[in-house]
Amino acid sequence: MSLLTRPAFAANALPQLVDALVEKGWFVGEGFLDAELCHELHRELMEMAERDALAAAGIGRGDEHQLRRDIRGDAIRWLDRESLAQRRYLEAMGELQRELNQALFLGLFEYEAHFAHYPPGAFYKKHLDSFRGRANRVVSTVGYLNPGWPADGGGEMAIFAADEPEREVARVRPEAGNFACFLAETVPHEVLPTRLPRASIAGWFRRNASLGGLVDPAR
Repeated sequence: MSLLTRPAFAANALPQLVDALVEKGWFVGEGFLDAELCHELHRELMEMAERDALAAAGIGRGDEHQLRRDIRGDAIRWLDRESLAQRRYLEAMGELQRELNQALFLGLFEYEAHFAHYPPGAFYKKHLDSFRGRANRVVSTVGYLNPGWPADGGGEMAIFAADEPEREVARVRPEAGNFACFLAETVPHEVLPTRLPRASIAGWFRRNASLGGLVDPAR
């Protein structure tokens, strides 16, 4: 079975994700993503890192964008469908988008995602994914790509309660196949310092927030 035809998700995984998003605002699934797909995406990202084809990630957007290595230390590259693995991952996220819209009537119209490579020692301090003054990023996703991640490897994503931002409710090991999904505007999270090179894909489902011809107006 080819990469494009084999299931990208574990059986019956999407209904479980939707239920968790409604009940808790977040979902964590171990072995959620197809192993072969993760292998191909991991290989692609590592090749990019080796040839210095990644860009240092910043915080903020537009005029507010800035590099802050004291806040986040990853390097990124946006998915552009240039490989079979990227196309399959984006098609799988399209399946998830349709499931969320049908079940929750979220009006999601677009998905954007980038590879994220954290070198040893890198982290990302606690934050929300919806940019300040923006309301268009609605649901966040993180797919993990590292095979055989050791227990002492660090790099976990800590998820905090929306109503108690100091209370940790989940910790996601960055093992290939694991997948996290949560509400972008309300669920705080952070990436703990990693001891090994950490590979993932971060993505966001967006709602069309255009008004009067102005794309993504301020909230």
